[in-house]
Amino acid sequence: MSAHEDKDEGDDLVFKALASPTRRRILDILKANSCSTGRLCEQFPDLDRTTVLQHLRVLERAELVTGRRVGRERRLALAPLPIKRLHDRWIGEYARAAVELLDSL
Repeated sequence: MSAHEDKDEGDDLVFKALASPTRRRILDILKANSCSTGRLCEQFPDLDRTTVLQHLRVLERAELVTGRRVGRERRLALAPLPIKRLHDRWIGEYARAAVELLDSL
């Protein structure tokens, strides 16, 4: 598999992860503060723990969330690099052109 195909596969995982409102809400929560898995599950009283963990696995597979053990807890944090990669690939050039256009006015 080429580097380009690897990048496309990674981008596909990110787009799939971002397609769910629940997963976007998880990212919003983690953007504000890292938290434990248990605390994250508490933020979704309408979902059972297994469902939240399934959403979390999709986010981790897309490398949008990282988890590390701290004692008995698993601390979760937002990993913004995949979103930056999408921005650089799909948006950055257009944003630059818009800034240059505004500057010329």
